[in-house]
Amino acid sequence: MSDLDFYAHVATRCDVLGSGIGSAPGAWEATVGPDFFDDPSQGLLRRDYGLVELSFSDAEGSMSMSCFGISVQVHRLIHGSSVPESLVREYGKFAPRARFEELRALILTLQCTVEPDDLSGDVHCYRVPESGARIFVIEDPDPYGDGDHDVHDPTIHQAGDIWALNVSPAWWGRKQAMSDGACH
Repeated sequence: MSDLDFYAHVATRCDVLGSGIGSAPGAWEATVGPDFFDDPSQGLLRRDYGLVELSFSDAEGSMSMSCFGISVQVHRLIHGSSVPESLVREYGKFAPRARFEELRALILTLQCTVEPDDLSGDVHCYRVPESGARIFVIEDPDPYGDGDHDVHDPTIHQAGDIWALNVSPAWWGRKQAMSDGACH
């Protein structure tokens, strides 16, 4: 398997190694690992694994927290951000950049579609309707027009690179209502 397989899995199945929306922090630690930074605030918790960032809430005063947001911050890899060891064991080495067209092609082989959601601005948003996941793609790597962006430099972000993937809780409920997802 590859890093693109991981991104396609998140985009079509909305989980990371079996943990997803609704999973408790302990479940995430058991599946993804113990190397994270927690940023708590009143009733909320942001957990940062480097590549993967999670949001938890106590769901209207309940005593247990559950995940309400999953974000895969692909753009961080070009700057050397960490990838959880559990993901490296499962998917192999992660490249510092990932191309949207390659991910789109892989998602299509999984019988899912990728549709434009918001094509305004420097980062375009696409969605996978079957899962509700969003894919953010760099459209303009030189948004301020400085002119010093080298389009041939593989060590910096380029147009067509994936910025991030997000799983929205509103879409998760829709996915759960469908028969175990329409993809695959």
